[in-house]
Amino acid sequence: MATVDRWLLPDGIEEVLPPEAARIETARRRVLDLFQCWGYELVITPHIEFLESLLTGAGQELDLKTFKVIDPLSGRQMGLRADITPQVARVDAHTLRREGPSRLCYAGSVLHAKPRALSTSRSPIQLGAELYGDAGVGSDIEVISLMLEMLELAQVPDVHMDLGHVGIYRGLARAAGLSGAVEQQVFDALQRKAIDEVEALTEAVEPALARMIRALVGLCGGREVLDVAGRELADAPVQVLEALQALIQIADQCALRYPELPLYFDLGELRGYHYHTGVVFAAFVPGVGQSIAQGGRYDDIGADFGRARPATGFSTDLKALVSLGAAQLCTAPTGIWAPQSADAGLWRRVRELRRSGERVVQALDGQDQQAAAMAGCDRRLVAENGVWTVRPLAG
Repeated sequence: MATVDRWLLPDGIEEVLPPEAARIETARRRVLDLFQCWGYELVITPHIEFLESLLTGAGQELDLKTFKVIDPLSGRQMGLRADITPQVARVDAHTLRREGPSRLCYAGSVLHAKPRALSTSRSPIQLGAELYGDAGVGSDIEVISLMLEMLELAQVPDVHMDLGHVGIYRGLARAAGLSGAVEQQVFDALQRKAIDEVEALTEAVEPALARMIRALVGLCGGREVLDVAGRELADAPVQVLEALQALIQIADQCALRYPELPLYFDLGELRGYHYHTGVVFAAFVPGVGQSIAQGGRYDDIGADFGRARPATGFSTDLKALVSLGAAQLCTAPTGIWAPQSADAGLWRRVRELRRSGERVVQALDGQDQQAAAMAGCDRRLVAENGVWTVRPLAG
């Protein structure tokens, strides 16, 4: 590599410089403090681990996003984490092994072999919260509420939320006896709202079930969609009706807690269908093509670790959260300029100020008051009658 190219970074890999780095770190601390107030405990997982553990229950999409290497010690294939959620599931199922509900949260960098979209980073900072050990609708309502509180803390404007439930389509497909290949084809057609394809693929299905599957294409819109779904799916199998009722409960609570939040429902939108098992949700803002935070229920993810547990949670990219938020997360740095001196009294005063939380920058060889301003200092230490006193920088 030529010397002139050594500073280049790969596409989608970026460094974060001051003052943006300070804003991101301040946001990380504030959001984790918010999670702690809700009872969520922080875990820190490794950046790399054996591939079969890293991809547990995650499906092909995560596999394609994961950088893979060979461990020189064991000869086994390892992966650089592209998603922290499977790691936290391993911690809950295998390491902590707690009885009853367990609330965990995390914040850390991940690496994507392929970006989520052409314009997105391949090195996001993933931040999220997971609730294990409870299969009730109350858990879904809790994590959705926590996600919305996080967005409110960051002052992200014009948030609206999409809600769906993969159990509705899954229950209909199972009752219709769709083979794996046909189920996937119908799934793909539903995502594209291709009603003609859905009709062709369900020609051999029992008429009542075929009608309900086809109805999913048009079941999208505001809260009234759930009422329409109640009529369209009235004769659906019990598990489909239970899924719809759970979605109604969640929607009603969201509307009660956040009456100004626009809600959009799409029973044919099946984000994470091969990963999630229940409600799915995502937050969007105008002008951004991708969701800014997303999650859902993914029960039994810990089965491969020897302990299947119900689970629900959400995640976001901390860097994107900060860039979209209006919160003043970090003000311009201020500080105290200390002259270069071997005086022991000065050293004691500098230590005292730093321990009290002040930012103190000490001059190096040849630096003057102009350097103090460049370092972001608005005050200085001066010796007055043998005492080092803080004074304004100017004057």
